[in-house]
Amino acid sequence: WRYIMAFVEQAHVNDIGTVFRVTVFDTSSTGTATVADISSATTKKFTFRRPDGTTFERVAVFTNSGSDGKIEYATVDGDLNGPGTWHLQALVTTSDGTHNTSVGYFKVNENL
Repeated sequence: WRYIMAFVEQAHVNDIGTVFRVTVFDTSSTGTATVADISSATTKKFTFRRPDGTTFERVAVFTNSGSDGKIEYATVDGDLNGPGTWHLQALVTTSDGTHNTSVGYFKVNENL
């Protein structure tokens, strides 16, 4: 499985409420991709990796019903605790198994 990561806002150090939204796709051996129906997922989580290499996990929720492949997480106090290039990977468990997405990256900007 692979995914597309998107969030509308810019991320800054100590931002609260920045929404990270991932669309999960099912890819075939021929390279075609279709949106994965993950509405039956029992586990949905994001793993964040900070620029210093440390990681933490957060529970994700469906953006809608999950049939559109979309899950999201809104940051809380302490999540975005430093500037730099961060990485994100989603994990979804369905009746088909446990699937990790490819890893995406994003930038957390400093404040004045």
